[in-house]
Amino acid sequence: MKYQENQKYISLKIKKARRLFILSCEIVVLSFLSILPVTAATEEPVLSVVYDQENANQWRGISDRLQTIGMKYCVISLNDVKSGGDWGDRRVLFLPNVETLTPTQAIALEEWMSKGGRLIASGPVGSLSSPGVRQLLRSLLGGYWGFSLSDTEQIQAAKTRIPEWTNQTGLFGKVRGGVVIPNDMGTESPAVWNSKDNPAAVVTTERSTFLGWRWGTDTASAAELDNAWLKTTINHYLTALAPSNRTKKIAGASQSCSTTVAAAPLVQGSREAGGHRGSSSPLSPSFTPPKTATAPLPRALPMVKPPNSQEAIDQLEQAVRLDVAPNSNEPIDRNQALALQQELENLIGRVESAHLAVLADTANVGETISEKKQFSRHLNTPEAVKEQPIQLASTKLGALAITKNQALAQARLIAKNLPQLIAQKNYALARQQWLVAKTTLWQQFPVDRKLAQPEIRAVWLDRGTIVRAGSKAGLAQIFDRLAQAGINTVFFETVNAGYTIYPSQVAKEQNPLIRGWNPLEEAVKLAHERDMELHAWVWTFAAGNQRHNEILNLNPNYPGPVLAAHPDWANYDNLGNMIPVGQTKPFFDPANPEVRQYLLKLYEEIVTKYNVDGLQLDYIRYPFQDPSAGRTYGYGKAARAQFQKLTGVDPVNISPSQADLWQKWTTFRTEQVDSFVAQVSQQLRQKQPNLILSVAVFPLPELERIQKIQQNWETWARQGDVDLIVPMTYALDTSRFQRLAQPWIASKQLGATLLVPGIRLLSLPTIGAFDQLQLVRDLPVSGYALFAAENFSNDLQKIFSSTQGRIQSTTSEPIPHRQPFQTAAIRYTALQREWKFVFQNDQRQRPSQKISDFNNQAEVLRSALNQLATSPSASKLLVAKASLTRFQSQFRVLMSQEIKSNSYQVKVWENRLVTIERLLRYGERRVQLRPL
Repeated sequence: MKYQENQKYISLKIKKARRLFILSCEIVVLSFLSILPVTAATEEPVLSVVYDQENANQWRGISDRLQTIGMKYCVISLNDVKSGGDWGDRRVLFLPNVETLTPTQAIALEEWMSKGGRLIASGPVGSLSSPGVRQLLRSLLGGYWGFSLSDTEQIQAAKTRIPEWTNQTGLFGKVRGGVVIPNDMGTESPAVWNSKDNPAAVVTTERSTFLGWRWGTDTASAAELDNAWLKTTINHYLTALAPSNRTKKIAGASQSCSTTVAAAPLVQGSREAGGHRGSSSPLSPSFTPPKTATAPLPRALPMVKPPNSQEAIDQLEQAVRLDVAPNSNEPIDRNQALALQQELENLIGRVESAHLAVLADTANVGETISEKKQFSRHLNTPEAVKEQPIQLASTKLGALAITKNQALAQARLIAKNLPQLIAQKNYALARQQWLVAKTTLWQQFPVDRKLAQPEIRAVWLDRGTIVRAGSKAGLAQIFDRLAQAGINTVFFETVNAGYTIYPSQVAKEQNPLIRGWNPLEEAVKLAHERDMELHAWVWTFAAGNQRHNEILNLNPNYPGPVLAAHPDWANYDNLGNMIPVGQTKPFFDPANPEVRQYLLKLYEEIVTKYNVDGLQLDYIRYPFQDPSAGRTYGYGKAARAQFQKLTGVDPVNISPSQADLWQKWTTFRTEQVDSFVAQVSQQLRQKQPNLILSVAVFPLPELERIQKIQQNWETWARQGDVDLIVPMTYALDTSRFQRLAQPWIASKQLGATLLVPGIRLLSLPTIGAFDQLQLVRDLPVSGYALFAAENFSNDLQKIFSSTQGRIQSTTSEPIPHRQPFQTAAIRYTALQREWKFVFQNDQRQRPSQKISDFNNQAEVLRSALNQLATSPSASKLLVAKASLTRFQSQFRVLMSQEIKSNSYQVKVWENRLVTIERLLRYGERRVQLRPL
């Protein structure tokens, strides 16, 4: 076969090439058989390769491999990229081993790809970039670099169906790299690691391929394997195009083509320049011993200016808001189609769930209901009934004057027809209809009626907002707005960048931006006057902040007041830097006993001198690291001495390649954090038994999280050291938020601890925030936390005031973490109201015995929960738990008809029963802490 193909090539070569695209096709086929260099089809390069300071020390290996392939390519200097056109007009872009992109460069890359550009990337792309950049790159690449593997592993073909173009033996072999976490939508994983759970080594989409190792480095992979992947991927993207388009270039992009690095020099000192990036040894010749930290001379405080809304990061947030581009005709694969259809059906369910809560609550207080017989598709009521005038949400995208039922019917029809449009390749129309349905459904959320049940409604009140308040009167206005909006828990930023917000007898310095008043003292009073809880929010191991130094007009490298006074308390990376390259905060050494005693004494001052209801630990971790890239952290003086005493080895002399020792070093650092959380919990609860302890944590997979930041919060939860886990599940759309939060909501490893997902308000549209809240209410969790007060807009405050705000009542609403049994009883009563409303307005006949059995079991559970809430005891708790278990086991049988017609709502009801179960478990632990 190979001989015949060669003969065919020779005969074609003798003839004159009358039609270029035919010749191109033949040569691409031959190049798949490793006979020809991939660029033989055209004399001009089809590839651009990005050169940057971060891959400069790997450039020889990269260029040698490209030369071996016979690849013609253009060189793009990353420093020169300011717009989409700067990525060049070649069809394919290769981004090898670049970990830092600016927001401007990321936005430019999205623009370039939207014009038909195809991207190949390798290594931990963008892992050191800002969160917004990482979010956008995750969308463009179809996934993100999760964590590095400690050993060389075999990459192999995935057992699931893989793209045909990756089904070649030369693509698999021994590689040292990292796990790539694929997106759920539109991504395939053709190659996986031969390790536990077979995590992805390569992910690919219609527009990009992401290789999970540092291409071009001999320590990561063999040149033959590198070359095979690059050739195969480029050929795939070129042959996927129509023959007449394969030599076309990206419209409007730069036509220049530098072919050497010299033509694209780096700017000295640009973009966090430093010789330590990527070095793997702490004994590198470029290592500089750490300087002793000293406090800078005081300077005048500048006026604090709000951020410019036109900065690149703000543009970036706009760019990543929607995954669905309205006019794009890019192909939609099967996985994407299913995801789009599922998200639309879920949004329909959330809208219906919100309306059911409103209608059931309204019916309970005796108001006239004319809409109720139209509530849901499973009611099957053909007659038209006049709808009650409920005010609906506005997305400010143009009013769509249709009723709720019309909107739901339209959205269901669009969801049903999506697969047909996609099969017909009407991709742009499919996207447009999907966006119309989403916008229309968002407008149908009821925003003028109370629909929330007792839940944790928390907000982070940030230092900037406190500073701008300026006085007790200014702070009172903030608390008035939050109270009116139904917020019941405030995480009040009390320790930030090493400064306290209050005058402390323990800390070195009150924040210089606070003058002449004590915000913490006033905040506690203001919160309690409004029946709100005040939890002191503290930075734990982060000791300073370069951005805060800018505001204070201090030296950027000032480590904060505590480390300036105690330089021996500092932590360092393996190159001797107190602040890791690409980051902005120095950290304490958690292994240092003096650090631990200082922090414990400070927290004890906060919880005893001020009547706070809780303490939240933030930055309860090490800084981000990537061991395989030579970026590790934790080499404080105390940590090194203790580890050497335990093992006989100084940790600066070990590397990830020494698997056993490295695992011991990782475990040692993780245990420093674990033991400190336990110590805080034990010591502070002795002083304040009613204290609620919470932690703000990263929602990364457990193994990745321990490797990168040594944060093992599942252990804290299981041991009962904390009451609330608050994962920072920040996302710009509801489906992405659900993907981030769902693993932890479903986790069985949190013991009796409550989970409270975090929602980031920055750049999130008002109704988008409400949509995420409705999802939270449909999932088995007890509330949410909003980041931050700074972004709590007037529009959001208005909607919150209507849907969850305070109502005139003689009794206050319970807060789940404070009154779990009362919360469980009230939430269950609300569930009963919804069931009764549905049954009463469903015209279908049900067996009377079935309805009777359901009502009897439901009433037994209601009675048990009410008795427990009224007078908690161990025996009543036991009865309530047994009644709940029996009811849950029969629930799906009792709801068999509803499951067929509205499975989403039945699942919501099941989730709310699980929430009640978790509240009972949490309450049981609280009773043990505070015997009744």
